[in-house]
Amino acid sequence: MLNWALTFLVVALIAGVLGFSGIAGAASNIAWVMFVVFLVVAVASFLTGRARA
Repeated sequence: MLNWALTFLVVALIAGVLGFSGIAGAASNIAWVMFVVFLVVAVASFLTGRARA
């Protein structure tokens, strides 16, 4: 999940540099949502004791 968030963040940065503001905005929103989902899943995993080593 974190890999996808970072991928969309890189896509957003490249699109922003090249001037594609619509694509950059959409990609940054997707990256933000995936990062938040990753954080929620990580915290839930640590709280339930099922974290991977």
